[in-house]
Amino acid sequence: MDDGSTDRTAEILVGLDLVVLRHAVNRGKGAAVLTGIERATGTHLLIFDGDSEYDPAEIVSLVDPILAGRAEVVYGVRVRGLGTVFPSLLYAVGNRVMTGFANLLFGAAISDSFTCLKLFPLPLVRRMRLGEPRFAVEAELTTEMLRLGFRPYEVPVSYVGRSREEGKKIGSADAVRGLVVMAKVRMRGRVAPGARDRSLAPRVLPPTRSRRTKPLAPGA
Repeated sequence: MDDGSTDRTAEILVGLDLVVLRHAVNRGKGAAVLTGIERATGTHLLIFDGDSEYDPAEIVSLVDPILAGRAEVVYGVRVRGLGTVFPSLLYAVGNRVMTGFANLLFGAAISDSFTCLKLFPLPLVRRMRLGEPRFAVEAELTTEMLRLGFRPYEVPVSYVGRSREEGKKIGSADAVRGLVVMAKVRMRGRVAPGARDRSLAPRVLPPTRSRRTKPLAPGA
């Protein structure tokens, strides 16, 4: 999803075997996520920031628990001191405060609710009531998931956060908006985890490998 970028993103994507969606002008992260949800096919949707803060090689670590039947939703969490670089104390503490607020509202125990590496079943995402056009969509995704009774399976991922000088855009206004969004979602009520609609997270079986029914003849 190219959200009206002004670098070489569109040029680089030309010719790749991908379905590329593009906004003519930058409309915000939430708008990009909503466009992706609308056009998505398949069983699951991966929310992944393309700013090099996260390593795409670690996406497989989110997929494995789904294929093993161990998880319905998977979050790649940033663990301080384990392959992570936070740009400042403010960002690290802010994430803890925001995550703690979500946990308090929904009786959850998430470690990193604002990670930008999330894997959701597509039916679950389409049941959510989403509408935030900017960064507060992250608060909306997590609290809507919790409202519907789901809890994420967490796997550690590496993280190298950018500073504001390197292009980091999220600020205090986004944090305040996130808190407001979480409170609004909580006012919609919530489903107990044991009563969640499991049909929103259908089981996905790993691909089967073709097997030979008999050994090859010598020299084959």
